[in-house]
Order: sequence, then C-alpha cells, then structure tokens
Amino acid sequence: MLPLTALAPLRLWPGRAPGETAELPPEGDTTKPSDRLVAGRPVVRIGNVSDPTITVYPAREDRRNGAAVLVCPGGGYNILATDIEGTEVAEWLNSIGVTAVLLKYRVPRRDGMSRHGPPLQDAQRAMGLIRQHAAQWHIDPQRVGVLGFSAGAHLSATLGNQSDDRTYPKIDAADELPSRPNFVVLIYPGGLVDRDNNDVLLAELTPSAERTPPTFVVMTQDDPVRVENALVYYQALHRANVSAELHVYPVGGHGYGLRRTGDVVATWPDRATDWLRVGGWLHPR
Repeated sequence: MLPLTALAPLRLWPGRAPGETAELPPEGDTTKPSDRLVAGRPVVRIGNVSDPTITVYPAREDRRNGAAVLVCPGGGYNILATDIEGTEVAEWLNSIGVTAVLLKYRVPRRDGMSRHGPPLQDAQRAMGLIRQHAAQWHIDPQRVGVLGFSAGAHLSATLGNQSDDRTYPKIDAADELPSRPNFVVLIYPGGLVDRDNNDVLLAELTPSAERTPPTFVVMTQDDPVRVENALVYYQALHRANVSAELHVYPVGGHGYGLRRTGDVVATWPDRATDWLRVGGWLHPR
C-alpha cells in the first residue's frame, strides 16, 4: 500500500451538531488490553464523539481517477473502529486511485433518538461537503460513493435509501447539494433486519429503483451478526430492480476489515475493485 496523506480534518457543523445538548466525556480511544486482536494486531476504538468530522485522504496525483468514497467505520453505534475500518480502508482506496473521506460520526447512541439519527445527519452533511469541495479535492461529484462496515454499513445503506431530504434544518450551500451516494459498498452489515419479527427489513431501508444506488454486499455464513442481514437486504434490492452484487463466504466471522486473516473473505477488496471497475466508477468521465 502507498503511504497515506491526509488533509486537515474538517468539522461537519459550524457550531454544535443538531440536537446536541448533553456534554460527553472527552473523545478518545477506548481500547482495552483485553480486547481481541484482528490478524494479530489491535484495533483503535474511538468513543464519545460529539464534534463529527471528515478527513480527506487524496489519491496520489499520478493515480487518481476522480472517484471518492465516504468511509463509515463500524462499532455498533457505540464506538468507531477508525483504523481497521477507516485509515486502512483509505490506503486501499488510494491504491486504486480513489480519494477516501473518513467520516467520524457521532457515537455513542443518544438517549431519546434513533440509533442512526445523529449519524445519518452527519453522513448527509458529509456528502454535501464532499460535493461542495469537489473541484478543490479533484473529485467528480457524480462518482461519490459510500462504504460502511457493520453499523457503518447500516448507516451507508440508510444514507442510500434516505437521501432525498435532509434530516436536519439546512445550514448553508452544502446542504443544497445531493446527499445521495452514487454507489454503496456494505461489508458485514448489521442491524438491517428485525430478528424478532421473522427478519423483516427495517423501515429505514426500503429500496427503490429510482432512489437506491447500485450496491455491493459482503458477508460470511458464520458471522455472529447473522448472514440474514445481507441475504434479506439483497433480496429487497433485487425485487426493487436495484443493481446489486452479493458475496457470501462460508467462514470469516465479523470485524476483519481488510486485514488478511487467512480466510478467503479477506479477498473482498479484490472483488469490490472489480465491481467498481465494471460499474464505471473508476473511469474518469
């Protein structure tokens, strides 16, 4: 992989984020020595995010193709796995000529609000800001996708299905630009179905051919989050005539990111690269 170069983080909101009233403990890495390793390495787990940001990792000039991807780490809407599902993903995207935009959205879940309510506001705002800065960041505003892991995949899928209207009062010109991603990549998505109600797809995820972007999904059969999340969502995409590709692997568990664990599922970035190339997202217009 090429070394990462990051622009200075950009705050999403000019003041407090919408609906934020309570004070959280200081933001920081909540990882404990007892937390599990992935491929023999620890995972950074950022908690108590109240001032969300995006950090842009531009593709190198001699490789960039104009595409960009908003990266949404997972963590159950409680923390953000910002290395294994963030900076390491940016490295891969840069290697295929794509500018990565790492979203640090609000966690943990806010009392009295849906688990994805504040993060969805952050993601919508981030998409508008990316398109507002498209020329400055050498991005084609019609080739901006979103990629999420676990809860971040739920957020990414929700963004793809609820991007017609902002879920917060508009602030400035960035909020007049589309928040709909042009394509969606979901890696071991969680929380897409109601497991207590015969795995019915949740209300925030209602695909339609007119609204929902082309989607790529990866999951394993032995994922403790349950493969039904991917299967049921793919079926809904198919019924709605949304272009979609699903890869289900027999083993691999959950939370592996891009790390080469020895399981075949670890090759998913190769399959995703093929899908992006065939879809035309890696080719300058």
